[in-house]
Amino acid sequence: MGEVEESGEMNSSERLVGIIYDEKMCKHHTPDGDSHPENPNRIRVIWNKLLANNIPQRCVVLSGKEAEDKYLMAVHSENHVNLIRNISSKQFDSRRNRIASKLNSIYFNEGSSEAAYHAAGSVLELAERIAKGDLNSGAAIVRPPGHHAEYDEAMGFCLFNNVAVAASFLLDERPELGVKKILIVDWDVHHGNGTQKTFWNDSRVLFFSVHRHEFGSFYPGNDDGFYTMIGEGPGTGYNINVPWEHARCGDADYLAVWDHILIPVAKKFDPDMIIVSAGFDAAVGDPLGGCCVTPYGYSVMLKKLMDFAQGKIMLALEGGYNLDSIANSFLACMKVLLEDKPVSGSVEAYPFESTWRVIQAVRKKLSPYWPALADELPLKLTIQNAPHPHILISNSDSEGEDEKAPNIVSEIVQEVMEPFSKLKVEDNQDQVATSSTSWRSELSKIDIWYASFGSNMWKPRFLCYIEGGQVDGMKKPCTGSMDKNLPKEILWKNFPHRLYFGRDSTRTWGPGGVAFLHPDNSVGEKTYMCLYKITLEQFNDVLLQENVSSYQMNSPVFDLAALQSIKNKGSISLEVFKSGWYRNVVYLGNERDIPILTMTCSISDAESFKLGEFPLRRPSKEYANTLVKGLVESGQLSEEEAIAYIEEASSKPLC
Repeated sequence: MGEVEESGEMNSSERLVGIIYDEKMCKHHTPDGDSHPENPNRIRVIWNKLLANNIPQRCVVLSGKEAEDKYLMAVHSENHVNLIRNISSKQFDSRRNRIASKLNSIYFNEGSSEAAYHAAGSVLELAERIAKGDLNSGAAIVRPPGHHAEYDEAMGFCLFNNVAVAASFLLDERPELGVKKILIVDWDVHHGNGTQKTFWNDSRVLFFSVHRHEFGSFYPGNDDGFYTMIGEGPGTGYNINVPWEHARCGDADYLAVWDHILIPVAKKFDPDMIIVSAGFDAAVGDPLGGCCVTPYGYSVMLKKLMDFAQGKIMLALEGGYNLDSIANSFLACMKVLLEDKPVSGSVEAYPFESTWRVIQAVRKKLSPYWPALADELPLKLTIQNAPHPHILISNSDSEGEDEKAPNIVSEIVQEVMEPFSKLKVEDNQDQVATSSTSWRSELSKIDIWYASFGSNMWKPRFLCYIEGGQVDGMKKPCTGSMDKNLPKEILWKNFPHRLYFGRDSTRTWGPGGVAFLHPDNSVGEKTYMCLYKITLEQFNDVLLQENVSSYQMNSPVFDLAALQSIKNKGSISLEVFKSGWYRNVVYLGNERDIPILTMTCSISDAESFKLGEFPLRRPSKEYANTLVKGLVESGQLSEEEAIAYIEEASSKPLC
């Protein structure tokens, strides 16, 4: 399909490694020359780094190749292919920017069409050469990237899904090559949503993605990348997601996933070929990724994959926005393909505790399909973990994609516009830890009563906010608080406030309403509340988990001054949680001279529920069961009484 442009002088004992780079892919850039992380220098620095290390001279260098529409349309709609083909033409000059503005994190210019066609075609070309046996392995230095691009939509810097097009071509157009099973490994820091959807029902492709997810708050900002998304129909079990709960995951975390999930499954799947969606934005110093993978880490991950498919592996560049990191990481991977001496390095750190938790959750979910994952990991292994990176993740009733609250974490476009230092958590970790320790030490000495009226009335559910984890019915686990000490005391009281249930769905519980307490007193109302005696430090952590998707704990959101002030004001709405559903802290009095605090919606939100601007909804069975268990196991009500109590709160008009 393509012509060999240059072939270096290769030792006969070396593997035949192909490489594609074409300056035509540098024609895609921002229309006004504005700075942008996905820019032509990304592939130029990689190529120059390889040249400086004599890598192309030892490879088969292929010329770029434009993809044919018929192969693109195996993955994308005809409308989408037509748009990308024509977007750079003169007829689109007046509306090109307007079209881009309607898409998610996309720009177009006069060179976008040519670059996109060359990116997809080059990946396809190299994949075919490897499948035919002309090459043992190879790497495509291409842009724009592809793994976010969906059937009918460009998004996340991606125009065509390069890897999906190549995999589809090998499986459907060239069956005589004998590639019947393909393992796609996506180690880009963002979830490969487009690739996942392409092969969602296809058992010929095992799609594996490890990525920052943060319970749906990290780009692309949905639940597609959660570990419960395992495929459908014939593809059930052939879609594996490993979703990081926070930033700063590094070599130890990724290699633990390789050893305890990917490698055991790959042995059983026995692929005929491996395609790596090789994004390097999980690398140390990346402005968008915030993770800590080193060139050595990438080389070890790739080396472990070389044991499969007779080493028939192709790397296709996806993301990566720190120029030094992507150049050094790509070089390390090329040395693996060429079977050079290993890149120097070592893994001395342990994985995060959250990494083991995610690994165990993935193994449990996939074990019915991959028996190699069924065994419990030994405790002596999982207790070896690194300290938590002081970033709390939300798993609350408050979070969710709905009509009120936009995603509180910036999308990539916003990340581009905001200072990158905001995302470079690795650069200021020591400073964060110091400031965090100071306020935490102070607030750990102050006790409060946290009064719960919803699912947290059941102690095991509330302890998820303290110790981490999840209970039956929850769609995802909680991170837990920094101080995991249990409540010092638990008691029950009734308060004259109205209990009701609202919202269509939440990420934690799925469809159905969740509990709210009207902030104002109401004569004749009676709401049961479970009071947990915890520290003010722990209360801050619960507040955060209830209201935001992630938060760097530099300072408290509810401090001693707020504690004093609320006794006079009655309630304080925390502006830092503008989109949070439980941002309103309400003072309910004292118990033994210790203040009683709860968290609920604001007065204005309560009014919106009353007027029908926000939906009132009955709770799901799973969510209601947690309230029933809390009320019954504490001896407050019988099961029948508890069910009737919830039914009344669900059906009674909000006046």
